[in-house]
Amino acid sequence: MVQIDALIFNEIPKGKPIPGQTLKKVQQELDLDAPLQDGEILVKTTALSLDPYQRGRMRPEEVESYVPAFKLGQPIDNFGVGEVVKSSNSQFQKGQRVYGYLKFQTYQVVSKEATAGLRVLENKEGLPWTNWVGAAGMPGQTAWYAIEKLSGLKKGESVFISGAMGPVGQLAIALAHKIGAKVVASAGSKEKCDFLKNELKVERVFNYKEEDPNQVLAAWNKEQGKPFEVYIDNVAGPQLEAALNHIGKRGRIVAIGAINDYNGEPYGIKNIFYVVGKELRYEGFIILNRMTPELFKEFYSEIPPALASGEFAKPKEHIFNGLDNGEAFASLFDSQNSNFGKAVISLE
Repeated sequence: MVQIDALIFNEIPKGKPIPGQTLKKVQQELDLDAPLQDGEILVKTTALSLDPYQRGRMRPEEVESYVPAFKLGQPIDNFGVGEVVKSSNSQFQKGQRVYGYLKFQTYQVVSKEATAGLRVLENKEGLPWTNWVGAAGMPGQTAWYAIEKLSGLKKGESVFISGAMGPVGQLAIALAHKIGAKVVASAGSKEKCDFLKNELKVERVFNYKEEDPNQVLAAWNKEQGKPFEVYIDNVAGPQLEAALNHIGKRGRIVAIGAINDYNGEPYGIKNIFYVVGKELRYEGFIILNRMTPELFKEFYSEIPPALASGEFAKPKEHIFNGLDNGEAFASLFDSQNSNFGKAVISLE
């Protein structure tokens, strides 16, 4: 028997998650030498993704949504990378790295049924394992699908991307520039805005806490001589309202997230009729429901090589070492915007 760390769902939050109360680190016993059942694998966790959508899983189990609720008293889970330590499954060999839903534990036995959702990572590109839960993982797939499959973004057009310092925003910027489009991007601190401008070469960056998005977007449209055509919405709230005010006729809005509304009363959009009046295309999606084997193949053939070659800028990550009492997850929602880049837990 060995002592392993686990992060459990301890209490349903009423607002923002509280470290040590909403989530709690505990120690559990696991026999690493115990025989595995047929089809099981023993995994040593390498990296775990922290994503705002997990806040929506912190609810009563009877409340339905697009992803299951976390179970009280049980470890939370999310996309992660782990190393196969032992296997009784012919599809997985000792020493391989796997990607998929993993529990927030330092070691775990994955059932035969659960292994069906795991993918072996060859990592021929030599990317850091943390990249595989960010730009080369689910957030990257979200950005790629939004830009390449839904937005219809074309060379010479402009796209407004909110929440641009997150993993979705960073890759969306790279993909937009590859197409030949210009980008307006928002973030929540001077440091983040400087990174977007200087490292990702965004044409217009603004701090949504200090500048009025309506004024920024109106000025951008005037400078360009036409309204922007696409909005990639990671936040909802006032920035969505501003985008509706200033996007051009027959513009396209791709709705990805609503972090502005995750911990409190939703912001009431007052100008939704512009969807009709401007004949906008407004589409939301859940990436888990959209990625087919063919799309996975296309994504993995395009994005990891572009990251490895330097065609796309190195993803900015905020790495937390080891499991904590939920401080890392809570930082996704703090008013100081302390996360600078993709939030990921490293257990190497």
